[in-house]
Amino acid sequence: MNTVTLKISNSDQRPSLKRLIQGSIFVGLAAFFGEQTAQASAEIATKDVGGLRLTQQWDKVFPKSEKVDQKKVAFKNRYGITLAADLYLPKNRANRRLAAIVVGGPFGAVKEQSSGLYAQIMAERGFVTLAFDGSYTGESGGEPRNVASPDVNTEDFMAAVDFIGLQPYVDRERIGVIGICGWGGFALNAVAADKRVKAVVASTMYDMTRIMSKGYNDVVPPEQRAQTLEQLSRQRWEDAANGKPAYQPPYNKDVKAGDAQFMVDYHEYYMTPRGYHPRAVNSGNAWTITTPLSFMNMPILTYIKEISPRPILFVHGEKAHSLYFAQTAYAAAAEPKELVIVPGASHIDLYDRVDKIPFDKMTAFFGEHLKQVAAK
Repeated sequence: MNTVTLKISNSDQRPSLKRLIQGSIFVGLAAFFGEQTAQASAEIATKDVGGLRLTQQWDKVFPKSEKVDQKKVAFKNRYGITLAADLYLPKNRANRRLAAIVVGGPFGAVKEQSSGLYAQIMAERGFVTLAFDGSYTGESGGEPRNVASPDVNTEDFMAAVDFIGLQPYVDRERIGVIGICGWGGFALNAVAADKRVKAVVASTMYDMTRIMSKGYNDVVPPEQRAQTLEQLSRQRWEDAANGKPAYQPPYNKDVKAGDAQFMVDYHEYYMTPRGYHPRAVNSGNAWTITTPLSFMNMPILTYIKEISPRPILFVHGEKAHSLYFAQTAYAAAAEPKELVIVPGASHIDLYDRVDKIPFDKMTAFFGEHLKQVAAK
């Protein structure tokens, strides 16, 4: 397959792992929009779906399409956690069994943000799509709140495939996956193991296990890693004694001179009306302090070659600070694979800038690799 490569320079502004742990990767400050937002959220109508109280009003950061039908659904993963999701169906589907795409991410976001936007647009293009909240976050179940795990979040993708493949309007032999940002890495890990998935797109991806253990651009020295693990290990005693986890402090309330541009970008997306959502971890909430522990010894892309012979499409921005994640994963993956670098695009441009996200390319990719399977 074709490969598009461009020469760029990674940012020299590299936050330390200590800063990463203290504030999560891109978390804002709680209650940024004040009491009015909290009150408005409380007034949103809810309905019991699969044991979860799910919002029924449109509370997403993107406008609703008139070309698709959308409804809230819920399903359990292998660990018994109930996940909340939005199901998008093309209105012109008739009685056909369609190809389906499961969408997750970014890390710390909710289905009302980027994953829902991707899902709605791909549904407009003829696919059944499902955007879900990861375990312990958003409207999904799981206690304590705002915990992440490379294993559990990989399982979340597989559970979404379980659900979508049981729907009567879906051809279960034609299922694809899109993972955005940190969930791009989880998507690749899930597809390497889950042979039911026929094609995968990793958009503006992070490898969360790599960044948690090594920091941005792999600059964290072994002694700093050891110190961080020492601190996190002892934090477990404090959490156990208190009977509940401690959470990382508020972060990124204000953008300061000298902050890395990508941190400014994250603030601009998650903490302004462009992308703010009160249920998102990154929109003023926080991960538990010990969340990084399960990531630091767990390289999730070890078996990326086993996705082959199924195809991978990597999509990344030319100016994204995270481009090196996609380049490394692309180099490690086996054919068929393709890396598309979007000229001039930053990391978060591929969250919601529909004029920059190559949806035509993704539609052609899934159209080719999720073709109708001939009846036997």
